[in-house]
Amino acid sequence: MIVTLIASAEVAFWVVLALGLAARYLLRWRTASTVLLVGLPVIDLVLFLLTFFDLRGGATASWTHALAASYLGFSVGFGPSVVRWADSRFLHRFGGGPKPLPAPKYGAERSRHEWQICRRTLVSVAITITLITALKLFTDAAGTGVFDQWYWRLGIAAAVNTAIAVSYTLWPKQPPAGAIVEDGRIVGWHLPERSSH
Repeated sequence: MIVTLIASAEVAFWVVLALGLAARYLLRWRTASTVLLVGLPVIDLVLFLLTFFDLRGGATASWTHALAASYLGFSVGFGPSVVRWADSRFLHRFGGGPKPLPAPKYGAERSRHEWQICRRTLVSVAITITLITALKLFTDAAGTGVFDQWYWRLGIAAAVNTAIAVSYTLWPKQPPAGAIVEDGRIVGWHLPERSSH
């Protein structure tokens, strides 16, 4: 049952996101759009609550229950950035907005970008660990030992993202020779000087 709920929540997230952006840019219903987009985390909150009551009702804990908790953690940590990503592309396609810029690749801007990802990851990890711990402590379900491996996985994810951010801070990625860089992105190339001979 939980697998079905997770799949349904995943589909619902993207459907509501699309409806929210369509309401904003195609129908010009800004209030309806805001309600839909702000309500996105509610989908994962409902999924988590159903998971909680499933375990309280006597279900044996499995990795799918932990996955449901991670969805809510991801929604809080990365949800706003996912909405901004989709919004910028929808605005460009249907609202006449500028073409979205790619993520910066070089210098201090790349370092800041990696730290933003790291911060979102740490928030997601912290919330997911808290929710999984709540499932263990407050449901009395059998088999919650399966959740322990998630602590390791989440810890590794946090450590890897932090290491990546630190590496780009200590050793910033340099652009190729001749590149013209603005805000960490290549915007052009220096033409080679012509020989006077």
